[in-house]
Amino acid sequence: MPELLLELFCEEIPARMQAGAARDLERLMVGALSDRALMFEGIKAFAGPRRLTLSIVGLPAEQKAVREELKGPKTDAPAAAIDGFLKKTGLTREQLTVQSSPKGDVYIALIEKPGRDTATVLAELIPEIMAKLPWPKSMRWVPGESVRWVRPLRGIVATFDGEVVPFSYAGVASGRTTLGHRFLSSGEIEVRRFEDYEAALKKSHVLIDSEERAAIILADVKNAAFAQGLELILDEGLLAEVSGLAEWPVVYVGSIEDQFMDVPEDILRLSMRTHQKYFALRDPKTKKMANKFAVVSNMVAQDGGREIVAGNERVLRARLSDAKFFWDEDRKRKLESRVDDLKGIIFHAKLGTQAERVGRIEKLAGEISNSFGADVKDAKRAAHLAKADLTTGVVGEFPELQGLMGGYYALNDDEPDNVVIAISEHYGPIGRAKASENPVSNVVAFADKWDTISQFFSIGEKPTGSGDPYAIRRAALGIIRIVLERGYRIPLSGLPNFSQEILSFFVDRLKVAMKESGQVSHDLIDATFSLSGESDLTLLMMRGAALQDFLKTDDGKNLLAGYKRAANILKVEEKKDNRTYTSGVDESQLPESADKALHAALSKAIAAIGPALEKEDFAGAMREMAALRGPVDGFFESVKVNADDPRLRENRLHLLAGLRAALHRVADFSRIEN
Repeated sequence: MPELLLELFCEEIPARMQAGAARDLERLMVGALSDRALMFEGIKAFAGPRRLTLSIVGLPAEQKAVREELKGPKTDAPAAAIDGFLKKTGLTREQLTVQSSPKGDVYIALIEKPGRDTATVLAELIPEIMAKLPWPKSMRWVPGESVRWVRPLRGIVATFDGEVVPFSYAGVASGRTTLGHRFLSSGEIEVRRFEDYEAALKKSHVLIDSEERAAIILADVKNAAFAQGLELILDEGLLAEVSGLAEWPVVYVGSIEDQFMDVPEDILRLSMRTHQKYFALRDPKTKKMANKFAVVSNMVAQDGGREIVAGNERVLRARLSDAKFFWDEDRKRKLESRVDDLKGIIFHAKLGTQAERVGRIEKLAGEISNSFGADVKDAKRAAHLAKADLTTGVVGEFPELQGLMGGYYALNDDEPDNVVIAISEHYGPIGRAKASENPVSNVVAFADKWDTISQFFSIGEKPTGSGDPYAIRRAALGIIRIVLERGYRIPLSGLPNFSQEILSFFVDRLKVAMKESGQVSHDLIDATFSLSGESDLTLLMMRGAALQDFLKTDDGKNLLAGYKRAANILKVEEKKDNRTYTSGVDESQLPESADKALHAALSKAIAAIGPALEKEDFAGAMREMAALRGPVDGFFESVKVNADDPRLRENRLHLLAGLRAALHRVADFSRIEN
């Protein structure tokens, strides 16, 4: 079957936009083809520094004819409604048919759309798709034209079954010619199908597949490092970015002057990554960063890359000179001396300065240290110094290093090891990293995040569906990870500025975290929290996990089914009787053995579940609930709840209310999904 080849050729597309543009192009094309009843076998989009490419195989040569039936207004509807329907369908009233319905006669429009050549359809839809591409930033470049594109558009290749699909966009007409590498090729390249297009570009030093470029870069950097007895410090984000900067990537290795090697590795790597897109290398024996770097060029140099390397070394020297200057200057002052400078930095107009914030964090760190098994003196000292690096030159130049640099300066000042580590780690856990093994780090990290959440909630600055400018959700997830990964027992209700609103917010975040990790289902967290209002997250999870394990057993499944049945009966009868039934059973009105058995089991369970929960013996509480399964099954099999005798009916409804009350000692079973 025929195939479509589409290439949109322009000036350099920012690397950060390429992958998203390829996805958007593919998504928009799939939607447009589907809307036009054009099916296909396969589609793939590619992105690079100067081009977006789309290949679609298995398209039909022409559309199928479409017969569509549209239901319109009633025949006695206002004239305006009927005229609107006619305008929508493009038909006259005489062309409509009438169909009877329970609500009266309605107009029906039968619309037949004949099939068209696929090439004709493509010529219409491709410009529409190009106009819809949602570039994060775009520009106008043609005088008098309102059309925007990420960068000036220079050419369009559009062929279907080898023939040009004729259209134009922003004054650029489609055709079958493209260009290769900006410097390593010359002349136009004529293409008809994807296969010869990809091969021709490769001969002209262009690799259209970003994954192929990334694989080549990774392999070549590793090989170049290995040749010098070194290894790559892998940076997947940098790899993805660099693969979008070169159509024909070539790797070279340069040197870092020894004078810069006493600068902390984090500064060196960030400077190289941010400004120059260099890969750092390290000595596999010492695991320390080596005085070498790998640079990815878009050129095959005749001199083996000597001039390219020399030029990059000169640029890097200037960058690292600045970094070294800041590093040396910052160490002329102790971190302690910088704390007072925080009085001049506003944290938030309604929440005061960074110095005031540090005071709150330090106070809280001292109060909660025992719950974390951390030294109070170290925790307060780390909290006191944690934000001081915000006043340093290095953090001013590289904000990403805040915290880490504080740790370096604290080490330089001979602060205790726990304090150094805590300052370095107090923004964590970051990404997929686990919570720290250092209790002092976790105290300061917890206090910092709690201050962020509670203070912003106190002034009404809460996350919304459309935004979270103060990263409050991330702070909450950080607290959840610290607490649960290390098993800390710290009720949130005892913390400053606690509110039920904050607790509900945490439970919602906990449900998100558990959904992502697959540990405890969100409905069980909801069920466990809703009745207890528990603010100890570790305890909440322990109860939820025990309940989840119980509900996986036959006893648990059947008891849940029995609860649902009882709850449904009570819901109906309580509404009918305009009252709420309790567990106030009259034992003298229990004529059946099934009545007596359930009453006895409920009395035992209610008496035992509470003490088990108080001792945090959740397995024991679940065993008490499991013992109810048999009596509940026997009750529903043997008796009629809505008995003819009003007193017996009331007594049995009280029994079901007793079952509800017993299970609600553990969780709100009505919130548990089947």
